Amino acid sequence: MNLVACQFDIQWENRERNFATVRALLADTDIPAHSLIVLPEMFASGFSMNVERIAEQAPSQTEAFLSELAREYESWTIGGLVYRAENGHGSNELSVYGPTGENIGHYQKNHCFSYTGESDSYESGDDILLFQWNGFTVCPTICYDLRFPELFRRGVEAGADLFPVIANWPIDRIHHWETLLKARAIENQAIVMGVNRVGQDPSFAYPGQSMIIDEGGNELVRADNAESCLSYPVDASSVHEWRAEFPALGDIKRCDHI
Repeated sequence: MNLVACQFDIQWENRERNFATVRALLADTDIPAHSLIVLPEMFASGFSMNVERIAEQAPSQTEAFLSELAREYESWTIGGLVYRAENGHGSNELSVYGPTGENIGHYQKNHCFSYTGESDSYESGDDILLFQWNGFTVCPTICYDLRFPELFRRGVEAGADLFPVIANWPIDRIHHWETLLKARAIENQAIVMGVNRVGQDPSFAYPGQSMIIDEGGNELVRADNAESCLSYPVDASSVHEWRAEFPALGDIKRCDHI
């Protein structure tokens, strides 16, 4: 089954234009039924700290859009969106929908990016999300989470073998993006899928470079810095076989005293 990474130039705080761009890109992509379609972090708004303006209302337009895409392509969809927490701060989340349009679950970004002031406007989460997709156990994460290997290890210990990472990762640190995606794949013997954006917002420029890394740390496919969708077939058996052949995960030493 195919992983589909959709990277595009997110229009600042403009849901309708971003929805239209995603639809156009997906329409030009070969997407078999039962694929996993992944959109960037905050794909409907851009990486905005204006929670008052971009937070989803009830009913959520972005949730409805993700559900509609899932039904249309008979696939799973993941996309980033913003809710308002009880204390008035934002909640940077992703939502997952299944092929009949049903909501599978939400994940709240565990690590807010203090360097850019995200932690001043958003609350961080504590839990992980797992769901099943074509033999994989999927554990999606968001952007800055990529720098924290312990979060990915939590996923592996819960059974994960596929990690989508949705992001607004700027050009200044793009070499970290590639290195960390490969590191998370190698150390967890898992497929890692990084889905970034292109273009720029009021603060940053973004180079795309979405990519899919296999369980051995090998780059399977990579986008450039243009709007595009990557569609690539993956098979969970390759991960299971590698973990059996090279059982490094079984040698993990727990440090319960820390």
